[in-house]
Amino acid sequence: MKLWAGRFSKEIDKKTNDFNSSISFDSRMYREDIEGSMAHAEMIGECGIIEKSESQAIIEGLKGILADIDNGNLQIDMNAEDIHTFIEGELTQRLGQTGKRLHTARSRNDQVAVDIRLYLKKEVQNIKKQVKELIGVICNKAEEYAGAVMPGYTHLQRAQPITFGHHLMAYAEMLLRDVDRLECAYRHMDEMPLGSGALATTTYPIDRTITAKLLNFDRVSQNSLDGVSDRDFCMELASALSIIMVHLSRFSEEIIMWCSWEFKFVELDDAFSTGSSIMPQKKNPDIAELVRGKSGRVFGDLMTLLTVMKGIALAYNKDMQEDKEAIFDAVDTVKMCLTAFTPMIKCA
Repeated sequence: MKLWAGRFSKEIDKKTNDFNSSISFDSRMYREDIEGSMAHAEMIGECGIIEKSESQAIIEGLKGILADIDNGNLQIDMNAEDIHTFIEGELTQRLGQTGKRLHTARSRNDQVAVDIRLYLKKEVQNIKKQVKELIGVICNKAEEYAGAVMPGYTHLQRAQPITFGHHLMAYAEMLLRDVDRLECAYRHMDEMPLGSGALATTTYPIDRTITAKLLNFDRVSQNSLDGVSDRDFCMELASALSIIMVHLSRFSEEIIMWCSWEFKFVELDDAFSTGSSIMPQKKNPDIAELVRGKSGRVFGDLMTLLTVMKGIALAYNKDMQEDKEAIFDAVDTVKMCLTAFTPMIKCA
């Protein structure tokens, strides 16, 4: 049953429903959706909007749903419109009318806005940890080769002698700036939009500071229209991730050159190389080449977000559903590249 179906006299066309649905990609936010719902239920109970006994029943019901999804006893229904509808429908099945009270003083517009912020806040911390790990590996390598002399280049022409350690530390500097950009993106997404409603808040006497504290947000959003339609933090994160990929791609390009017979500066560990089926002398730097190639994918995700958002009038529009696939892909790709790239450098 669609949350908005009360006004309509017949079911939505199946192909239209499939086109409209977002559960195939927003289902990854089930934990954040449940966390946000538990905080909302506690707040409306504390504010006397619903009975505290109902609030507690909703929270316990949501905890049960989370546990069942985590342990595999409950499968997310991919026929549901979105993860919010699925969770709320499952809660209503378990609690009856009490479950429906969860949606009091809330819209899916501010619900999805809080879910994606909660999700990306966690992912930013994960990526920042990975970048710092790579910085540590580079610093160790730079110290190991602090005295190894190599030619420094401008215009890809030999220019002045430098050390290999000094060259490597240039990438450490780049990645340190990347950490700073991730932290900046985190600060901008650390704002709690729940309570904005569909676009004009609610007439219920809610207390947004309670919800913000429960969800560990630094502050609450100040304008309800902006609260539901702001995706600057997605674009900003995608920009930071794109710059990380620029740096990884540049590093990959040098590794690819250095491994060639024309340079022969370094040799990658066999565990991070491949060969040829008909040319046994070859040792291909496939990891570096893939990282270099995947940079374009992340740049495309950034361009998608910029293009989606550039022409949208306030407040929420369905176009904004397109934000998730782009930012999720950018996050996944960067994490995957760092997971492969860091041990390749460590073992080189």
